[in-house]
Amino acid sequence: MENRVEVLRKYIDEIILNMTDVEEKRCAYMHLYGVSQFCALIALKREENSELAIMAGMLHDIYSYATMDSNNHAHKGATMAKEILAKLNLTSDDESKLICDAIYTHSDKNLIHSNFNEVLKDADVLQHCLYNTMLEIKPHEKERYEKLKREFGIL
Repeated sequence: MENRVEVLRKYIDEIILNMTDVEEKRCAYMHLYGVSQFCALIALKREENSELAIMAGMLHDIYSYATMDSNNHAHKGATMAKEILAKLNLTSDDESKLICDAIYTHSDKNLIHSNFNEVLKDADVLQHCLYNTMLEIKPHEKERYEKLKREFGIL
């Protein structure tokens, strides 16, 4: 049985490798794979599907990096992720819907969605906040970050 995460990772790597801006390429690797790892951690803790969460993390900002356009990236990214998952034939329709719905809502940090969607939002916040702990946390992520620190016993 093929490892779906690795198949997707190879596809994502090709998109990132074709980026011309070296700094954006570095950011893409760090952010997409950082979020996917935090998705695994949070999904395991909350008893959500960690494999699908990892895939959502890898795909959540792929539209921004593939097109260098972050305008409405969550909604456009959900569409792009659905196309990628269909092209690679990695997921069932239900799994694709779960992943793409999480991507679609991941920018709505002030709203609460399904437990699976919250995994991706929280992983995105953790990657932003833990990238460099000396940087100021963005106001729209502060409350969510504090809640995550409590959940993981970080005082």
